[in-house]
Amino acid sequence: MVDLSVNIGKLKLKNPVMTASGTFGYGEEYADFVDLSRLGGIVVKGTTLHPRQGNPYPRMVETPSGMLNAVGLQNKGVDYFISHIYPRIKDLDTRIVVNVSGACEADYAAVCSKLDALEHVAAVEINISCPNVKQGGMTFGTTVAGAQAVTRAARKAYHGTMIVKLTPNVTDVAQIARAVEDEGADAVSLTNTFLGMAIDVERQRPCLSTITGGLSGACIRPIAVRMVWQVAQAVKIPVVGLGGIMNGRDAVEFMLAGATAVQIGTANFIDPLVTVKAVDWIEHYLERHGMHSARELIGAMRQA
Repeated sequence: MVDLSVNIGKLKLKNPVMTASGTFGYGEEYADFVDLSRLGGIVVKGTTLHPRQGNPYPRMVETPSGMLNAVGLQNKGVDYFISHIYPRIKDLDTRIVVNVSGACEADYAAVCSKLDALEHVAAVEINISCPNVKQGGMTFGTTVAGAQAVTRAARKAYHGTMIVKLTPNVTDVAQIARAVEDEGADAVSLTNTFLGMAIDVERQRPCLSTITGGLSGACIRPIAVRMVWQVAQAVKIPVVGLGGIMNGRDAVEFMLAGATAVQIGTANFIDPLVTVKAVDWIEHYLERHGMHSARELIGAMRQA
């Protein structure tokens, strides 16, 4: 019997497989298909201080081995989450992580302060990486100063486990990771989507209402694995890996590169059972390789 548990700071997960924000709703939407208690954690969709309508349609388009999205953090705001969503999901037998976004530092702090009082929220994920909003989001994550400021404000407001979600749309992601580590992040997650674009050549117009959007799916995985490997070598805090994970094999690849845990996103749209299948695959992989713990995988890549 292998031990699948991993730790993100003081937070213990029963296994390293989580869902990625924006691809799994609040978990309850998948409850008819997935035994949610088998997941290491659920990262709920992006939550902001005030309700957001999101971007105009069309805001999703399929691409080769992936998809572009420009949803724009559509949600009903943190107060609605606390009063309506939280009571329904707080007793799920898995870790609940709330993804937090904002237009300014004060927004992040205000949302984190409200979530700090919720006993069954296990952690927050500070999103400084969303490419689909005009204010905030990726803007903060592309500079050291911006990343530091948001992390500092959130850290003062939230006393539990805090993960900072990094953007890949930078020259040196390790530098940003070190900056948020210095400001009190307990872990970093990467990567979010890559900025991309698609054009309808018959209509001669962009496919998305926002022109550009976030590229996700299997096509980005090799780049995401490289970035996770770079960051894992640059920081002492845990790294949560994501970006194009389509199965358990991909999850193990991220862990070998240095990830402590992983998040599965776009693959949920293809196969609602992909997360639990990944958990099983990891367990069988450990048994096949004579390993006793998922923690043995973290950063275990051998040099060529």
